[in-house]
Amino acid sequence: MKTADKKAYLYWEKYRKNLLSDCYVEFRDPVEIQKHREYLEARPAEWCKFFFPKFAKADFAPFHIKFLNRVLNNPEWYEVLSWSRELAKSTLVMFAVLYLVLIGKKRNIILTSNSLDNAARLLEPYRANLDSNPRIKAYYGEQKNLGAWESGEFTTLSGASFRAVGAGQSPRGTRNDEIRPDVIIPDDFDTDEATRNPETVKKNWDWFEQALYPTRSISEPLLIICCGNIIAKDCFITRAGKVADHWDIVNIRDKDGKTTWAAKNTEAHIDRVLSKISLRSAQQEYFNNPVVEGTIFKEITWGKVPKLKELDFAVIYADPSTSNKDKATKTKGVSYKSCFLLGNKNGKFYIYTGFLDQTSNSKFINWFYVLNDKCKGKTQVYNYIENNTLQDPFFEQVFRPLFDEVGEKEGYLSIIGDDRKKPEKFVRIEGNLEPLNRNGQLIFNIEEEDNPNMQRLADQFLGVNPQLSYPADGPDCIEGGVWKINEKIKQLSFQPITGKRKIKNEW
Repeated sequence: MKTADKKAYLYWEKYRKNLLSDCYVEFRDPVEIQKHREYLEARPAEWCKFFFPKFAKADFAPFHIKFLNRVLNNPEWYEVLSWSRELAKSTLVMFAVLYLVLIGKKRNIILTSNSLDNAARLLEPYRANLDSNPRIKAYYGEQKNLGAWESGEFTTLSGASFRAVGAGQSPRGTRNDEIRPDVIIPDDFDTDEATRNPETVKKNWDWFEQALYPTRSISEPLLIICCGNIIAKDCFITRAGKVADHWDIVNIRDKDGKTTWAAKNTEAHIDRVLSKISLRSAQQEYFNNPVVEGTIFKEITWGKVPKLKELDFAVIYADPSTSNKDKATKTKGVSYKSCFLLGNKNGKFYIYTGFLDQTSNSKFINWFYVLNDKCKGKTQVYNYIENNTLQDPFFEQVFRPLFDEVGEKEGYLSIIGDDRKKPEKFVRIEGNLEPLNRNGQLIFNIEEEDNPNMQRLADQFLGVNPQLSYPADGPDCIEGGVWKINEKIKQLSFQPITGKRKIKNEW
Protein backbone atom coordinates (compact mmCIF):
# COMPACT_ATOMS: atom_id res chain seq x y z
CA MET A 1 0.00 0.00 0.00
CA LYS A 2 1.32 3.45 -0.94
CA THR A 3 2.01 5.92 1.86
CA ALA A 4 -0.78 8.26 0.70
CA ASP A 5 -3.24 5.36 0.50
CA LYS A 6 -2.23 4.15 3.94
CA LYS A 7 -2.81 7.59 5.43
CA ALA A 8 -6.20 7.79 3.74
CA TYR A 9 -7.14 4.36 5.09
CA LEU A 10 -6.09 5.23 8.66
CA TYR A 11 -8.04 8.51 8.46
CA TRP A 12 -11.07 6.60 7.18
CA GLU A 13 -10.91 4.07 10.02
CA LYS A 14 -10.54 6.77 12.65
CA TYR A 15 -13.51 8.63 11.17
CA ARG A 16 -15.67 5.49 11.21
CA LYS A 17 -14.79 4.66 14.82
CA ASN A 18 -15.71 8.17 15.93
CA LEU A 19 -19.08 7.84 14.25
CA LEU A 20 -19.71 4.49 15.92
CA SER A 21 -18.91 5.89 19.36
CA ASP A 22 -20.80 9.18 19.00
CA CYS A 23 -24.00 7.93 17.38
CA TYR A 24 -25.32 5.32 19.78
CA VAL A 25 -28.84 4.02 19.11
CA GLU A 26 -31.49 3.64 21.77
CA PHE A 27 -32.98 0.22 21.18
CA ARG A 28 -36.54 0.52 19.91
CA ASP A 29 -38.82 -1.85 18.10
CA PRO A 30 -39.56 -1.16 14.41
CA VAL A 31 -42.82 0.61 15.21
CA GLU A 32 -41.09 3.04 17.57
CA ILE A 33 -38.34 3.68 15.04
CA GLN A 34 -40.81 4.40 12.23
CA LYS A 35 -42.83 6.75 14.44
CA HIS A 36 -39.72 8.60 15.55
CA ARG A 37 -38.39 8.78 11.99
CA GLU A 38 -41.62 10.35 10.75
CA TYR A 39 -41.48 12.84 13.62
CA LEU A 40 -37.89 13.83 12.73
CA GLU A 41 -38.50 14.06 8.99
CA ALA A 42 -41.24 16.61 9.67
CA ARG A 43 -38.69 18.66 11.65
CA PRO A 44 -35.50 18.83 9.55
CA ALA A 45 -33.43 20.78 12.09
CA GLU A 46 -34.11 18.13 14.75
CA TRP A 47 -33.45 15.44 12.13
CA CYS A 48 -29.98 16.89 11.49
CA LYS A 49 -29.07 17.11 15.17
CA PHE A 50 -30.25 13.57 15.85
CA PHE A 51 -28.44 11.86 13.00
CA PHE A 52 -25.25 13.95 13.14
CA PRO A 53 -24.50 14.72 16.80
CA LYS A 54 -20.76 14.68 16.05
CA PHE A 55 -21.20 17.63 13.68
CA ALA A 56 -24.21 19.45 15.17
CA LYS A 57 -22.76 20.17 18.60
CA ALA A 58 -24.02 23.76 18.79
CA ASP A 59 -27.59 24.96 18.31
CA PHE A 60 -28.33 26.21 14.83
CA ALA A 61 -28.32 29.94 14.13
CA PRO A 62 -31.32 31.54 12.40
CA PHE A 63 -29.48 31.65 9.06
CA HIS A 64 -28.96 27.86 9.25
CA ILE A 65 -32.69 27.25 9.72
CA LYS A 66 -33.57 29.60 6.85
CA PHE A 67 -31.13 27.76 4.59
CA LEU A 68 -32.68 24.38 5.41
CA ASN A 69 -36.16 25.73 4.71
CA ARG A 70 -35.10 27.10 1.32
CA VAL A 71 -33.30 24.07 -0.07
CA LEU A 72 -35.57 21.38 1.39
CA ASN A 73 -38.77 23.00 0.16
CA ASN A 74 -37.63 23.90 -3.36
CA PRO A 75 -36.75 20.87 -5.55
CA GLU A 76 -35.63 23.21 -8.38
CA TRP A 77 -33.32 25.69 -6.67
CA TYR A 78 -29.99 27.50 -7.18
CA GLU A 79 -28.34 28.64 -3.93
CA VAL A 80 -24.96 30.22 -3.22
CA LEU A 81 -23.59 30.10 0.33
CA SER A 82 -20.91 32.67 1.15
CA TRP A 83 -20.78 31.98 4.85
CA SER A 84 -17.62 32.90 6.72
CA ARG A 85 -15.21 30.28 7.89
CA GLU A 86 -16.46 28.56 11.06
CA LEU A 87 -20.13 28.92 10.08
CA ALA A 88 -20.44 25.31 8.84
CA LYS A 89 -21.54 25.84 5.25
CA SER A 90 -20.23 22.49 3.93
CA THR A 91 -21.63 20.70 6.98
CA LEU A 92 -25.13 22.16 6.58
CA VAL A 93 -25.06 21.26 2.89
CA MET A 94 -24.22 17.65 3.81
CA PHE A 95 -27.12 17.58 6.29
CA ALA A 96 -29.54 18.87 3.66
CA VAL A 97 -28.37 16.56 0.88
CA LEU A 98 -28.35 13.41 3.01
CA TYR A 99 -31.81 14.29 4.31
CA LEU A 100 -33.12 14.53 0.74
CA VAL A 101 -31.34 11.32 -0.27
CA LEU A 102 -32.52 9.25 2.69
CA ILE A 103 -36.16 10.30 2.37
CA GLY A 104 -35.97 9.47 -1.35
CA LYS A 105 -36.28 12.92 -2.95
CA LYS A 106 -32.80 13.09 -4.58
CA ARG A 107 -30.80 10.25 -6.14
CA ASN A 108 -27.88 11.48 -8.24
CA ILE A 109 -25.40 13.79 -6.53
CA ILE A 110 -22.29 15.37 -8.04
CA LEU A 111 -19.82 17.21 -5.80
CA THR A 112 -17.25 19.26 -7.68
CA SER A 113 -14.24 21.23 -6.48
CA ASN A 114 -11.01 22.79 -7.77
CA SER A 115 -9.46 19.30 -8.16
CA LEU A 116 -10.58 15.69 -8.12
CA ASP A 117 -8.63 15.00 -4.91
CA ASN A 118 -10.31 17.89 -3.13
CA ALA A 119 -13.74 16.88 -4.39
CA ALA A 120 -13.19 13.29 -3.19
CA ARG A 121 -12.04 14.58 0.21
CA LEU A 122 -15.16 16.71 0.57
CA LEU A 123 -17.32 13.73 -0.37
CA GLU A 124 -15.81 11.42 2.26
CA PRO A 125 -18.04 12.57 5.18
CA TYR A 126 -21.08 11.61 3.07
CA ARG A 127 -19.70 8.13 2.45
CA ALA A 128 -18.55 7.68 6.05
CA ASN A 129 -21.95 8.51 7.50
CA LEU A 130 -23.80 6.31 5.02
CA ASP A 131 -21.28 3.54 5.73
CA SER A 132 -20.97 3.66 9.51
CA ASN A 133 -23.53 5.95 11.18
CA PRO A 134 -25.50 3.58 13.47
CA ARG A 135 -28.55 5.83 13.56
CA ILE A 136 -28.80 5.98 9.77
CA LYS A 137 -28.53 2.20 9.65
CA ALA A 138 -31.20 1.74 12.32
CA TYR A 139 -33.68 4.19 10.79
CA TYR A 140 -33.02 3.78 7.04
CA GLY A 141 -31.34 0.44 6.73
CA GLU A 142 -27.93 -0.63 5.44
CA GLN A 143 -26.59 1.83 2.86
CA LYS A 144 -23.20 0.41 1.97
CA ASN A 145 -23.10 -1.22 -1.44
CA LEU A 146 -20.09 -3.56 -1.51
CA GLY A 147 -20.03 -3.60 -5.30
CA ALA A 148 -19.82 0.20 -5.65
CA TRP A 149 -18.29 1.80 -2.59
CA GLU A 150 -15.07 3.55 -3.56
CA SER A 151 -13.72 6.90 -2.44
CA GLY A 152 -14.89 9.54 -4.87
CA GLU A 153 -17.70 7.47 -6.38
CA PHE A 154 -20.23 5.20 -4.68
CA THR A 155 -23.85 4.07 -4.83
CA THR A 156 -26.06 3.15 -1.89
CA LEU A 157 -28.10 -0.04 -1.71
CA SER A 158 -31.20 2.09 -2.16
CA GLY A 159 -29.82 3.33 -5.49
CA ALA A 160 -28.59 6.86 -4.71
CA SER A 161 -25.27 7.65 -6.39
CA PHE A 162 -22.52 10.09 -5.40
CA ARG A 163 -19.64 11.21 -7.57
CA ALA A 164 -16.68 13.56 -7.07
CA VAL A 165 -15.63 15.61 -10.11
CA GLY A 166 -12.65 17.94 -10.40
CA ALA A 167 -12.75 21.21 -12.33
CA GLY A 168 -12.22 20.58 -16.02
CA GLN A 169 -12.98 16.85 -15.94
CA SER A 170 -15.56 15.43 -18.29
CA PRO A 171 -18.88 14.85 -16.45
CA ARG A 172 -20.81 14.08 -19.63
CA GLY A 173 -23.08 11.09 -19.54
CA THR A 174 -23.28 11.08 -15.74
CA ARG A 175 -26.39 9.06 -14.96
CA ASN A 176 -27.80 6.79 -12.33
CA ASP A 177 -29.92 4.46 -14.44
CA GLU A 178 -32.45 6.80 -16.03
CA ILE A 179 -31.81 9.61 -13.53
CA ARG A 180 -29.61 12.51 -14.54
CA PRO A 181 -27.87 14.56 -11.82
CA ASP A 182 -30.47 16.14 -9.56
CA VAL A 183 -28.01 17.70 -7.06
CA ILE A 184 -24.81 19.57 -8.01
CA ILE A 185 -22.56 20.90 -5.23
CA PRO A 186 -19.62 23.12 -6.24
CA ASP A 187 -17.60 23.44 -3.02
CA ASP A 188 -14.28 25.24 -2.44
CA PHE A 189 -14.09 25.83 -6.19
CA ASP A 190 -12.11 29.07 -6.14
CA THR A 191 -8.41 29.21 -5.27
CA ASP A 192 -6.24 32.26 -4.68
CA GLU A 193 -4.04 31.31 -7.62
CA ALA A 194 -6.96 30.79 -10.00
CA THR A 195 -8.64 34.09 -9.16
CA ARG A 196 -5.45 36.00 -10.02
CA ASN A 197 -5.84 34.91 -13.64
CA PRO A 198 -9.02 36.13 -15.38
CA GLU A 199 -8.61 33.46 -18.07
CA THR A 200 -8.65 30.70 -15.44
CA VAL A 201 -11.78 32.14 -13.85
CA LYS A 202 -13.46 32.25 -17.26
CA LYS A 203 -12.32 28.73 -18.14
CA ASN A 204 -13.68 27.27 -14.88
CA TRP A 205 -16.96 29.10 -15.21
CA ASP A 206 -17.38 28.02 -18.84
CA TRP A 207 -16.71 24.42 -17.81
CA PHE A 208 -19.40 24.59 -15.13
CA GLU A 209 -21.98 26.21 -17.44
CA GLN A 210 -21.19 24.29 -20.60
CA ALA A 211 -20.13 20.85 -19.35
CA LEU A 212 -21.40 20.22 -15.81
CA TYR A 213 -24.71 22.08 -15.61
CA PRO A 214 -26.13 20.58 -18.86
CA THR A 215 -25.79 17.05 -17.42
CA ARG A 216 -29.11 17.78 -15.70
CA SER A 217 -32.52 16.83 -17.00
CA ILE A 218 -34.57 19.69 -18.43
CA SER A 219 -37.84 18.16 -17.26
CA GLU A 220 -36.73 17.13 -13.73
CA PRO A 221 -35.82 19.47 -10.84
CA LEU A 222 -32.19 20.21 -10.01
CA LEU A 223 -30.77 21.49 -6.72
CA ILE A 224 -27.51 23.49 -6.98
CA ILE A 225 -25.73 24.58 -3.81
CA CYS A 226 -22.47 26.47 -4.30
CA CYS A 227 -20.23 26.84 -1.23
CA GLY A 228 -17.48 29.42 -1.09
CA ASN A 229 -16.35 32.74 0.31
CA ILE A 230 -15.87 35.84 -1.82
CA ILE A 231 -12.10 35.79 -2.23
CA ALA A 232 -11.96 38.04 -5.31
CA LYS A 233 -14.21 40.52 -7.07
CA ASP A 234 -14.42 38.19 -10.07
CA CYS A 235 -14.44 34.50 -9.20
CA PHE A 236 -16.65 31.43 -9.52
CA ILE A 237 -18.69 32.36 -6.44
CA THR A 238 -19.40 35.94 -7.53
CA ARG A 239 -20.47 34.75 -10.98
CA ALA A 240 -22.71 32.06 -9.48
CA GLY A 241 -24.15 34.54 -7.00
CA LYS A 242 -25.33 36.81 -9.82
CA VAL A 243 -27.49 34.08 -11.38
CA ALA A 244 -28.57 32.19 -8.23
CA ASP A 245 -32.10 32.16 -6.86
CA HIS A 246 -30.59 33.16 -3.54
CA TRP A 247 -27.09 34.31 -2.54
CA ASP A 248 -26.69 34.01 1.21
CA ILE A 249 -23.79 36.11 2.54
CA VAL A 250 -23.15 35.72 6.28
CA ASN A 251 -20.00 37.02 8.00
CA ILE A 252 -18.47 35.96 11.32
CA ARG A 253 -19.94 39.17 12.77
CA ASP A 254 -22.99 41.13 11.66
CA LYS A 255 -23.14 44.81 10.70
CA ASP A 256 -23.39 45.76 14.38
CA GLY A 257 -20.19 43.86 15.20
CA LYS A 258 -21.92 40.95 16.97
CA THR A 259 -21.24 37.24 16.41
CA THR A 260 -23.66 35.70 13.92
CA TRP A 261 -23.52 32.28 15.59
CA ALA A 262 -23.41 32.95 19.31
CA ALA A 263 -24.03 29.30 20.26
CA LYS A 264 -20.67 28.35 18.78
CA ASN A 265 -18.45 31.41 18.24
CA THR A 266 -18.23 33.69 21.26
CA GLU A 267 -16.98 37.26 21.03
CA ALA A 268 -13.84 36.28 22.96
CA HIS A 269 -13.13 33.41 20.54
CA ILE A 270 -13.50 35.68 17.51
CA ASP A 271 -11.32 38.39 19.08
CA ARG A 272 -8.60 35.82 19.73
CA VAL A 273 -8.62 34.48 16.17
CA LEU A 274 -8.71 37.87 14.48
CA SER A 275 -5.96 39.25 16.69
CA LYS A 276 -3.49 36.77 15.16
CA ILE A 277 -3.99 37.67 11.50
CA SER A 278 -3.78 40.86 9.48
CA LEU A 279 -6.84 43.00 8.98
CA ARG A 280 -6.66 42.28 5.26
CA SER A 281 -6.76 38.51 5.82
CA ALA A 282 -9.59 38.87 8.35
CA GLN A 283 -11.66 40.83 5.84
CA GLN A 284 -11.24 38.17 3.14
CA GLU A 285 -11.68 35.04 5.24
CA TYR A 286 -14.28 36.17 7.77
CA PHE A 287 -16.10 39.12 6.19
CA ASN A 288 -16.35 38.26 2.48
CA ASN A 289 -14.47 41.45 1.64
CA PRO A 290 -11.48 40.66 -0.59
CA VAL A 291 -8.97 43.47 -0.94
CA VAL A 292 -6.47 43.63 -3.77
CA GLU A 293 -3.19 44.94 -2.42
CA GLY A 294 -1.69 47.98 -4.04
CA THR A 295 -4.78 49.31 -5.82
CA ILE A 296 -3.71 52.89 -4.97
CA PHE A 297 -0.67 52.51 -2.71
CA LYS A 298 1.61 49.97 -4.33
CA GLU A 299 3.97 49.61 -1.37
CA ILE A 300 4.88 51.12 1.98
CA THR A 301 8.25 52.76 2.68
CA TRP A 302 9.72 51.89 6.07
CA GLY A 303 12.76 53.91 7.04
CA LYS A 304 14.75 55.67 9.72
CA VAL A 305 13.13 58.80 11.14
CA PRO A 306 14.94 61.96 12.33
CA LYS A 307 15.29 62.50 16.05
CA LEU A 308 12.41 64.57 17.38
CA LYS A 309 14.80 67.31 18.54
CA GLU A 310 15.82 67.79 14.91
CA LEU A 311 12.29 68.79 13.92
CA ASP A 312 11.03 72.37 13.87
CA PHE A 313 7.75 71.01 15.27
CA ALA A 314 5.65 67.85 15.37
CA VAL A 315 1.94 67.26 14.87
CA ILE A 316 -0.25 64.81 16.71
CA TYR A 317 -3.40 64.32 14.66
CA ALA A 318 -6.39 62.25 15.76
CA ASP A 319 -9.72 61.10 14.37
CA PRO A 320 -12.04 60.15 17.23
CA SER A 321 -14.86 58.39 15.33
CA THR A 322 -18.11 58.29 17.26
CA SER A 323 -17.93 54.67 18.35
CA ASN A 324 -17.20 53.87 21.99
CA LYS A 325 -16.59 50.13 21.46
CA ASP A 326 -13.68 48.65 23.38
CA LYS A 327 -13.02 45.65 21.18
CA ALA A 328 -11.40 44.94 17.83
CA THR A 329 -14.38 43.64 15.88
CA LYS A 330 -12.58 44.27 12.57
CA THR A 331 -15.74 44.78 10.58
CA LYS A 332 -15.82 47.32 7.81
CA GLY A 333 -18.97 48.88 9.29
CA VAL A 334 -17.33 50.02 12.55
CA SER A 335 -14.93 52.98 12.54
CA TYR A 336 -11.39 52.92 13.90
CA LYS A 337 -10.14 55.61 16.24
CA SER A 338 -6.72 56.90 15.23
CA CYS A 339 -4.00 59.12 16.71
CA PHE A 340 -0.54 59.49 15.15
CA LEU A 341 2.62 61.50 15.72
CA LEU A 342 4.00 63.03 12.51
CA GLY A 343 6.93 65.24 11.58
CA ASN A 344 8.48 66.83 8.52
CA LYS A 345 12.08 67.38 7.53
CA ASN A 346 13.64 68.22 4.17
CA GLY A 347 10.40 67.67 2.30
CA LYS A 348 9.70 64.23 3.78
CA PHE A 349 6.82 63.35 6.09
CA TYR A 350 7.55 60.89 8.86
CA ILE A 351 5.03 58.76 10.77
CA TYR A 352 6.78 58.19 14.09
CA THR A 353 4.21 56.07 15.90
CA GLY A 354 0.61 56.10 16.97
CA PHE A 355 -2.57 54.19 17.60
CA LEU A 356 -5.24 52.73 15.31
CA ASP A 357 -7.88 50.59 16.93
CA GLN A 358 -11.54 50.20 17.84
CA THR A 359 -11.52 51.30 21.43
CA SER A 360 -13.21 53.41 24.10
CA ASN A 361 -13.20 57.20 24.32
CA SER A 362 -11.15 57.17 27.52
CA LYS A 363 -8.37 55.12 25.93
CA PHE A 364 -8.46 57.37 22.88
CA ILE A 365 -7.81 60.42 25.08
CA ASN A 366 -4.96 58.60 26.82
CA TRP A 367 -3.27 58.20 23.40
CA PHE A 368 -2.69 61.96 23.28
CA TYR A 369 -0.87 61.86 26.61
CA VAL A 370 1.27 58.88 25.59
CA LEU A 371 2.37 60.60 22.36
CA ASN A 372 2.93 63.97 24.04
CA ASP A 373 5.17 62.30 26.63
CA LYS A 374 7.38 61.04 23.80
CA CYS A 375 7.92 64.65 22.65
CA LYS A 376 8.52 66.37 26.02
CA GLY A 377 11.60 68.56 25.92
CA LYS A 378 12.40 67.54 22.35
CA THR A 379 10.21 69.64 20.07
CA GLN A 380 7.07 71.76 19.96
CA VAL A 381 3.90 69.73 19.49
CA TYR A 382 0.61 70.81 17.95
CA ASN A 383 -2.34 68.60 18.94
CA TYR A 384 -5.21 68.38 16.48
CA ILE A 385 -8.44 66.44 16.58
CA GLU A 386 -10.79 66.14 13.62
CA ASN A 387 -13.89 68.23 14.28
CA ASN A 388 -16.02 68.43 11.16
CA THR A 389 -19.66 69.46 11.09
CA LEU A 390 -20.83 65.93 11.90
CA GLN A 391 -18.45 65.49 14.81
CA ASP A 392 -18.67 68.99 16.32
CA PRO A 393 -21.57 68.29 18.72
CA PHE A 394 -19.90 65.04 19.76
CA PHE A 395 -16.56 66.79 20.24
CA GLU A 396 -18.02 69.59 22.35
CA GLN A 397 -20.41 67.44 24.37
CA VAL A 398 -18.30 64.32 24.89
CA PHE A 399 -14.59 64.86 24.28
CA ARG A 400 -14.03 68.32 25.74
CA PRO A 401 -15.44 67.31 29.16
CA LEU A 402 -13.34 64.13 29.06
CA PHE A 403 -10.17 66.07 28.21
CA ASP A 404 -10.91 68.47 31.07
CA GLU A 405 -11.48 65.57 33.47
CA VAL A 406 -8.19 63.89 32.55
CA GLY A 407 -6.41 67.27 32.49
CA GLU A 408 -7.15 67.86 36.18
CA LYS A 409 -5.06 64.76 36.98
CA GLU A 410 -2.49 64.54 34.20
CA GLY A 411 -2.13 68.18 33.15
CA TYR A 412 -4.00 70.06 30.46
CA LEU A 413 -3.20 69.63 26.79
CA SER A 414 -3.87 72.26 24.18
CA ILE A 415 -6.17 70.46 21.74
CA ILE A 416 -7.08 72.24 18.52
CA GLY A 417 -10.23 71.18 16.67
CA ASP A 418 -9.68 70.71 12.94
CA ASP A 419 -12.88 72.07 11.40
CA ARG A 420 -11.57 72.06 7.83
CA LYS A 421 -14.29 71.38 5.31
CA LYS A 422 -12.81 68.25 3.81
CA PRO A 423 -13.40 66.85 0.33
CA GLU A 424 -14.55 63.24 -0.09
CA LYS A 425 -12.34 60.81 1.83
CA PHE A 426 -10.91 58.77 -1.06
CA VAL A 427 -10.14 61.89 -3.13
CA ARG A 428 -8.22 63.42 -0.22
CA ILE A 429 -6.23 60.29 0.54
CA GLU A 430 -5.34 59.61 -3.08
CA GLY A 431 -4.66 63.21 -4.05
CA ASN A 432 -2.66 64.29 -1.00
CA LEU A 433 -0.85 61.10 0.04
CA GLU A 434 -0.37 58.86 -3.00
CA PRO A 435 2.17 61.18 -4.72
CA LEU A 436 4.13 61.52 -1.47
CA ASN A 437 4.13 57.76 -0.99
CA ARG A 438 5.07 57.05 -4.61
CA ASN A 439 7.97 59.49 -4.45
CA GLY A 440 9.33 58.06 -1.19
CA GLN A 441 8.34 61.14 0.82
CA LEU A 442 5.98 59.34 3.24
CA ILE A 443 8.10 57.31 5.66
CA PHE A 444 6.88 54.80 8.25
CA ASN A 445 9.19 54.51 11.27
CA ILE A 446 11.07 51.25 10.78
CA GLU A 447 11.68 50.95 14.52
CA GLU A 448 7.88 50.64 14.92
CA GLU A 449 7.45 47.99 12.21
CA ASP A 450 6.36 45.37 14.76
CA ASN A 451 3.86 47.71 16.42
CA PRO A 452 0.35 46.27 15.73
CA ASN A 453 -1.04 49.78 15.32
CA MET A 454 1.53 50.61 12.65
CA GLN A 455 0.88 47.28 10.97
CA ARG A 456 -2.84 48.05 10.87
CA LEU A 457 -2.03 51.45 9.39
CA ALA A 458 0.12 49.85 6.66
CA ASP A 459 -2.63 47.30 5.94
CA GLN A 460 -5.19 50.05 5.56
CA PHE A 461 -2.95 52.00 3.19
CA LEU A 462 -2.51 48.93 0.99
CA GLY A 463 -6.26 48.35 1.02
CA VAL A 464 -7.32 51.83 -0.11
CA ASN A 465 -9.56 51.65 -3.19
CA PRO A 466 -12.08 54.01 -4.83
CA GLN A 467 -15.01 52.10 -3.34
CA LEU A 468 -13.53 52.34 0.19
CA SER A 469 -14.68 48.77 0.74
CA TYR A 470 -11.84 48.41 3.25
CA PRO A 471 -11.29 50.48 6.43
CA ALA A 472 -9.37 53.68 5.65
CA ASP A 473 -9.55 55.56 8.96
CA GLY A 474 -5.76 55.37 9.42
CA PRO A 475 -4.85 56.88 6.03
CA ASP A 476 -7.58 59.47 6.59
CA CYS A 477 -5.91 60.46 9.87
CA ILE A 478 -2.46 60.69 8.24
CA GLU A 479 -3.90 62.90 5.50
CA GLY A 480 -5.21 65.25 8.18
CA GLY A 481 -1.81 65.36 9.87
CA VAL A 482 0.07 65.99 6.62
CA TRP A 483 -2.37 68.77 5.73
CA LYS A 484 -1.82 70.45 9.12
CA ILE A 485 1.96 70.20 8.79
CA ASN A 486 1.83 71.91 5.40
CA GLU A 487 -0.53 74.53 6.75
CA LYS A 488 1.75 75.21 9.73
CA ILE A 489 4.85 75.45 7.48
CA LYS A 490 3.12 78.16 5.46
CA GLN A 491 2.11 80.05 8.60
CA LEU A 492 5.61 79.95 10.07
CA SER A 493 7.46 80.71 6.86
CA PHE A 494 5.67 83.91 5.84
CA GLN A 495 5.30 87.02 8.01
CA PRO A 496 3.76 90.42 7.14
CA ILE A 497 5.93 92.35 4.68
CA THR A 498 7.62 95.56 5.97
CA GLY A 499 8.50 97.72 3.00
CA LYS A 500 10.05 95.45 0.37
CA ARG A 501 11.55 93.01 2.81
CA LYS A 502 10.06 89.51 3.44
CA ILE A 503 10.96 88.35 6.93
CA LYS A 504 11.09 84.59 7.64
CA ASN A 505 10.66 83.20 11.08
CA GLU A 506 13.89 81.73 12.45
CA TRP A 507 13.64 78.53 14.56
